[in-house]
Amino acid sequence: MKNIQAQAKLLMEFLPYIRKFKGETIVIKYGGHAMTNEALQKAFALNIALLQYVGINVVVVHGGGPQIGKMLEQLNINSTFRQGLRVTDDATMNVVEMVLVGRVNKEIVNALNQSGVKAVGLSGKDGQMIKARKMEMVIHNPAHQAPEIIDLGKVGEVMFIDTKLIHALLRDSYVPVIAPVGGDEEGETYNINADAVAGAVAGALKAKRLLLLTDVAGIMDKDKKLLNSLDISSVLSLFEDGTLQGGMIPKVKCALEALQDGVEKVIITDGRVENGILLELFTDHGVGTELVRKKA
Repeated sequence: MKNIQAQAKLLMEFLPYIRKFKGETIVIKYGGHAMTNEALQKAFALNIALLQYVGINVVVVHGGGPQIGKMLEQLNINSTFRQGLRVTDDATMNVVEMVLVGRVNKEIVNALNQSGVKAVGLSGKDGQMIKARKMEMVIHNPAHQAPEIIDLGKVGEVMFIDTKLIHALLRDSYVPVIAPVGGDEEGETYNINADAVAGAVAGALKAKRLLLLTDVAGIMDKDKKLLNSLDISSVLSLFEDGTLQGGMIPKVKCALEALQDGVEKVIITDGRVENGILLELFTDHGVGTELVRKKA
């Protein structure tokens, strides 16, 4: 009886949040360990099914770094990273598109379909949904007079998101599943950081929430303690004092851009926590780091 009562209490805790999010749009960046662990894959698909059943519009943007890395290793293609971004030459770009669009995307769509969700797989090139351009990376090092210019190859950045196709799918109760590949005006294809695509899509849709699933608990301070809630000014200070490092840098940058584009709240959370999406959206206490424009 106690277990049943606890379950009923949890459902009652869910209710005000379900009311809050009904009819709203949630963008979820799906990546990391959550994509490679079978139990977490099933939980993710069921979480998306529940969100859709209670009337929430869901858009999924996925990564695929581990899968890309594994394929590159099998093909003996060297891969390097700068500032958390994969340097992408022509050979690497071919593998990236093959793995992300041809394999990972369809695996996610299939898992969602098997859970009762009508899902449709897309790349940013479908319907020219993601307009991109070559990313220019410049690093300013105090030890050098001139800034360092890094050629990332076919790594792109988002210029524009055309939301017409996404809106059309959402109106018909489909879940769009988007691979982070885009094209420019000349037809060149670019590998785009999945966090950046998720942030741009969320901003273009004016999403209620953007959830970034990662392989850490959230944003940590210098003592490796979880920071539960941050506003823009607090985040900027973490950049200035060097707290943010590696792959967390593009995540936080995309979160800031999403907030500035109208997303109400961004949550960086641990994708290794089973049912973490529901915990973040439907309970009083989330498990990751929430970012807001300004604390009340």
